[in-house]
Amino acid sequence: MKIGICSDHAGFAYKTRLIEALEQKGYEMVDFGTHSEESMDYPDVAHPLAEAVENATVDCGIAMCGTGNGMAMTLNKHQGIRAGLAWDREIGELIRRHNNANVLVMPARFIAFEEVLVITDTWLNTPFDGGRHQKRIDKIPVK
Repeated sequence: MKIGICSDHAGFAYKTRLIEALEQKGYEMVDFGTHSEESMDYPDVAHPLAEAVENATVDCGIAMCGTGNGMAMTLNKHQGIRAGLAWDREIGELIRRHNNANVLVMPARFIAFEEVLVITDTWLNTPFDGGRHQKRIDKIPVK
């Protein structure tokens, strides 16, 4: 599986560590930046990640910023993106199971890195339930 990943300066340290952990598990990672802890604007990395997910250049995406909200707001401007903000394992599971989130967003300033690992593993390994949830997902895009 090929996973796109991005962060702003607040999520840079976690992003770097998560890339290493996921590569050790055999995932192919595509890093859309940022590449340092120097202050930057999260849309500059969120939009390229969203485009890669929409175009199937990557299978799914992971994004991190301070609260996760800026990334989620930006990513969800793209019609083909369902970015879900998760701060614990259960929410990580539900955004996949019920919303078939194709981008996982986490708040780097509010959770420990160990929780990032648990949320990511849960999200990557949870199947979509389909059924009534698919009907709802079909209503999300603005036509």
